[in-house]
Amino acid sequence: MTLAHRLQSVEHRVRAVNDGHVTARDSADQHRREITRYEPRLKAWVELSDLDEPGAVPVDGPLAGLSVGVKDIIDVRGYPTRCGTPVSDVRPKVRDADCVARLRDLGATIQGKTVTTEYGYFSPGPTTNPFNDQATPGGSSSGSAASVGAGTIPFALGTQTAGSLTRPASFCGAAGLVLTQGTTSLAGVTGLSDTLDSLGFLARTVDDLSFVHHAFFNGVADGTKPESLNVADVSDTTVFLWEGSGMLNLDSTMMQLLRAVPGLLDELNIESTALNWDDHIRTLVDDHKTVMAYEAAAGLGARLGPSRTKVSAQLRQLFDDGDDVGERELTDALFRRDVSLTALSRCLGETGVIIGPAAKGPAPAMSTGTGSPELSRPWQLLGLPVLTVPGARTGTGMPLGIQIIGPRGSEGLLLQLGAVLEPLLRDLPSYSDTDGTPALKEMKW
Repeated sequence: MTLAHRLQSVEHRVRAVNDGHVTARDSADQHRREITRYEPRLKAWVELSDLDEPGAVPVDGPLAGLSVGVKDIIDVRGYPTRCGTPVSDVRPKVRDADCVARLRDLGATIQGKTVTTEYGYFSPGPTTNPFNDQATPGGSSSGSAASVGAGTIPFALGTQTAGSLTRPASFCGAAGLVLTQGTTSLAGVTGLSDTLDSLGFLARTVDDLSFVHHAFFNGVADGTKPESLNVADVSDTTVFLWEGSGMLNLDSTMMQLLRAVPGLLDELNIESTALNWDDHIRTLVDDHKTVMAYEAAAGLGARLGPSRTKVSAQLRQLFDDGDDVGERELTDALFRRDVSLTALSRCLGETGVIIGPAAKGPAPAMSTGTGSPELSRPWQLLGLPVLTVPGARTGTGMPLGIQIIGPRGSEGLLLQLGAVLEPLLRDLPSYSDTDGTPALKEMKW
């Protein structure tokens, strides 16, 4: 597969199949070759599907020709859901998760299961960052983000409970969309918190995300995406600029990027102003931790029973923390969440969004862990949709992502704004790294 072919948009690939220029099987085989070629470096896949199995490669549908990776906490029929842990049930699942079944119905090919951290928490898998094999891909949608960032597949499913999709998308140079919590079926997904778990999409560009998102929710027969995304679509948007509320000591490269954002918005004639909401945000971060720990212990921890003692130290600590949370503490956290959501909804209205850092900076060394989810916790507790927009780079070629947060149900607006911002981010000069860590040239895609 040539570089030009690997960088083709999802729309182009789907149209090529629907127009008869290439078969869905040829497209799937091309991606399988790329997956196997780079897997010794990326270590992003748990198990690959059998493309020769009847029905494994749908021949028509609005997403025929699209290859998909599935985070290994999401069920795929005929394969176990290992959840990145030795204590999971290794029996093959008898049915797809609803989101996987939806993609199959639309004609997509499931290429296999991608690596996740243990039960979507902090204990990492073997996956490396596609731009530097000494750097983390993030967690917990690590295999999905690394595969998309490397260009070996055009689309992958992930999930987010804290920062499980936003952060790896930023670290791996992928576009990521966290869907409004509760608007999409999570049947067949092994989660940590019913209140916090959300489904997410990863693709190479925001345009690719938009194409699949439109098909997923509208099921159009001809594979077309929404009308052309342009500046006029977002000209009435007000952007609230957020610099992280001091929760993390942002890397200088991320600070340089954030300072460039107002100028980009000026080019688009989009009004922007500072977000002054730090007290709410810091409280939401603490309350997110309370809700996540309580529900993880009461749900997954209880289901694991005696096996609970066999999971990673990080996950055991989460369960222990959750055991210490009382009902009143949980109720108070959810009450404060509702008050903050009401206040933010009044501030944003229908067309206001927040733009801020998707991560502290570029991906840190694998030896330091998967990075911090703090910058995602407040928005995840509020159940809001979040779009990670790629394009910016450090001086050593490491990706930097921004996140756009919008009102519940505003995925369309986020995708429209992200589509016009992404090319401007790609045109920005690279930002000097503070640590001088070089990206490995052979790992650049």
